[in-house]
Amino acid sequence: MSGSSPFKMRLVHLDLKGAPPRVSYLAEVFPLFHALGANGLLIEYEDMFPYEGHLRMLRAQHAYSPSEIKEILHLATLNELEVVPLVQTFGHMEVYYLGEGEASRQWLQQEQNTKARLCLSHVKAVASHVLARHPATKPLVWDDMLRDIPEDQLSASGVPQLVQPMLWDYTADLDVHGKALLMEKYRKCGFRQLWAASAFKGATGVSQALTPIEHHLRNHMQWLQVAAHGPADTLQGIVLTGWQRYDHFSVLCELLPVGIPSLAVCLQSLLQGGFAEDVKARVENLLGIPSLEITGFTSEAAASFPGSDILALITQVGLHLRSSVDEMLHRDRYVTGWFSSYHRRRKLVHPVMIQHIQPQALSLLGRWSALAGELEAALRRVFYPDAVEEWLEENVQPSLQQLQQLLQDLGEAAGPGPPLASPGPDTGQDP
Repeated sequence: MSGSSPFKMRLVHLDLKGAPPRVSYLAEVFPLFHALGANGLLIEYEDMFPYEGHLRMLRAQHAYSPSEIKEILHLATLNELEVVPLVQTFGHMEVYYLGEGEASRQWLQQEQNTKARLCLSHVKAVASHVLARHPATKPLVWDDMLRDIPEDQLSASGVPQLVQPMLWDYTADLDVHGKALLMEKYRKCGFRQLWAASAFKGATGVSQALTPIEHHLRNHMQWLQVAAHGPADTLQGIVLTGWQRYDHFSVLCELLPVGIPSLAVCLQSLLQGGFAEDVKARVENLLGIPSLEITGFTSEAAASFPGSDILALITQVGLHLRSSVDEMLHRDRYVTGWFSSYHRRRKLVHPVMIQHIQPQALSLLGRWSALAGELEAALRRVFYPDAVEEWLEENVQPSLQQLQQLLQDLGEAAGPGPPLASPGPDTGQDP
């Protein structure tokens, strides 16, 4: 390891379009971000920004107030974190459907007009507007829409003089050579400064609950190789993205506290130029984790970083809740043999079998209900009620409801009724 980072700027991305943290939690984690090696934040405000006027309708129910925005910026300054605001002007709002609007279709019918020119004209218009209002600002743009545009079109567009592309790739097997060629293309087109974007969470599954640290570590190791392939200072910095949703209509993926061990590993690896036992030991010390798991999911052992209680509880849910319920419903010999779905539909059960099934189901439901209550309380300290409700409904309630339904069916089958008889043919109707 070189012991120094090729990325002079290391920004942590806060994706606020899902499970935005309370300001009180940001006050706890910003010092940790700084200690881990971050010196900036990319804040994707989305609907958490306190828009006014005709944009007020964009506000989320629990949008930050103007005073809270000021507090966030103040906290960032106190912890030497430069804030880069991310505001959608193209991005996930419209870009995949570029050219499908009526005005765009008419424009594209004109000779020499293409979707590439349409994209570049919009980027140029927005960047020019921003720079006219704020000349010292340096607009950054995600690079995916630029990758396939020919060099001559990029050069002639005037865009390279206005913006700095951010090359993003969140994969563990990132193509280092391909990224080096892409950087060379952008430099030839006139882009003077480039950025990289990796991922510390939110990039391995739309409903991922636990963060696979090894995947994200490998992603950052590849980015270190990319930086080594280009001239010094080609990449101005790197944004460690931490997506909270894939888009506004998708479910939540890993919550911020769950991804902090991965963030720590990735930041320290960038800072030190690699990952080895000394880096691992420093991460464990900073997070208060006795033994950090890299190849599997973080252990359920106690840690001391802000939100570590949420990580421990979600780890239990992610690793054991569904599997324990499935074990009882689909592999317990008494349930599968004497109270199957066939029996449950007909409300048939042998009285002796109730004593084999009911106590175990009650015990399992009680244990997980207690943990769910503990998790809900921990989540409410960090997140707003709507995010807590959504996460529990998606990740906890389905399994608890299965147990509750089993017990309800068992009670109904055990209640007063005609004498038990051998199951008859399935008519598709309840008796």
